[in-house]
Amino acid sequence: MNEREARTEGTLRAWVEVRRGAYHDSVTLMRVSRRVGEVAGVAGAMAAMATELNLEMLGRMGFEVPDGAGPADLVVAIRAEDEALDGARTALDDLLRDSRTAPDGATGLDAAPPARTTGSAARRTEAGIALVSVPGPHVFPEAMDALDAGLNVMVFSDNVPVEQEVALKEAAARRGLIVMGPDCGTAVVGGAGLGFANAVRPGPVGLVAASGTGAQQVMCLLDEAGVGVSHALGVGGRDLSPEVSGRSALAALAALDADPATELIIVVSKPPAPRVADLIREAARRLDTPVEFAFPGPEDDLTRATERALVRLGREVPQWPEGHPGADPPTAPGTVRGLFSGGTLKAEAEAILRAELGEDLAARGHSLIDYGDDAYTQGRAHPMIDPTLRLEAIREQAAASPRGVLFLDVVLGYGADPDPGGPLFPLLGEVLDEHRELRAVVSLCGTRQDPQGFERHMDGFLDAGAAVFLSNARAARHAAELVGTPGDRGTE
Repeated sequence: MNEREARTEGTLRAWVEVRRGAYHDSVTLMRVSRRVGEVAGVAGAMAAMATELNLEMLGRMGFEVPDGAGPADLVVAIRAEDEALDGARTALDDLLRDSRTAPDGATGLDAAPPARTTGSAARRTEAGIALVSVPGPHVFPEAMDALDAGLNVMVFSDNVPVEQEVALKEAAARRGLIVMGPDCGTAVVGGAGLGFANAVRPGPVGLVAASGTGAQQVMCLLDEAGVGVSHALGVGGRDLSPEVSGRSALAALAALDADPATELIIVVSKPPAPRVADLIREAARRLDTPVEFAFPGPEDDLTRATERALVRLGREVPQWPEGHPGADPPTAPGTVRGLFSGGTLKAEAEAILRAELGEDLAARGHSLIDYGDDAYTQGRAHPMIDPTLRLEAIREQAAASPRGVLFLDVVLGYGADPDPGGPLFPLLGEVLDEHRELRAVVSLCGTRQDPQGFERHMDGFLDAGAAVFLSNARAARHAAELVGTPGDRGTE
């Protein structure tokens, strides 16, 4: 251990400790940080693996991190009133220790020893899919072990080398299996949601998705139209790249074509490599099941693709839910600042804003950031689980660009933050009150059955002063409209 002595900061004391080689997963550490932060007398707390991003965040929180901490080390930091610090440290140790306890509390000789490998776990069950969520450098042996045990694999983890992804997908093909991922955040198999998944009804549409939030957007729009999903097979964000060449997408197309419950297939992805797109389209032409493509870009978006699918199914296209704060003026000349948790939602919004506001958004002062990108998730939970980075960025971006539009996506569903609106409603209200020339636009991706409450979130964002849209594409066009006419769109 490497501990920096607690130091007095007015009535508060700060304490930081590095625990060498002590690994905990990012979701556990996020929950521990929140629980310790709720202890009476604690002004700030963070437990995280000592990645560069997390150390930078600790620095912004005002903590001094001992030298030599690295990604394999755990760093814990607490700022608290003097009389509360010891209790907060005890609470932190208790929470970290409890996170290691078996879920059922089983101990002693009567407890079955836990499986030590994926293969041994597979032999104890009748499972057909293994979900792998370990740090990227450790994915390959675990996923290969699952394939050797005869399991299909969903790799939730990111930061996996592309050559390992190709090797896993080739091994799966030889075994008649499929690898969903790496970086596969969403799947629905036989009605069971894996990773981030919305509460959607069963139905005739199957999805092949090289995009997690893209698939969620399409499924939520379909659900709003009364149309359900048979399966949503995620394939990972790089599957349609030249290096991976659609290996899992081709396998997923074949699997859905053979499924009697699937009447229409939708392929969802950020714009794929042209050669791979041609390969996927040619494979789709050979199927018995019709295929619709949802590749958001300059000439198309996820909402329009979903509407085409509804027409092909003979279903009516509904009025997509949206809400507008009544007191807002029609324009807010300035810049668009997008803070996203979904990569495809960000890419779709960016393409629409380029078409509406001009190709070079950065030169005009606009910016869009995807906090779900690999660079922001090393050693941290995905922003749909842990909103900390984005909450800090909202204040920073509003202060840096107090005129124009603050554009956010908020994704509901299983696996996501149980109450994403909890901290966002008051924060947005405060920011909009402070910066009167700033508007907020929220793309709310969810269904009316999601556990967080779609209507509650719609009302909460409206009360905070934001315009709210189920359709991310419509939200992006509204953001472009708000920043005014071309003559008003320069930098500040």
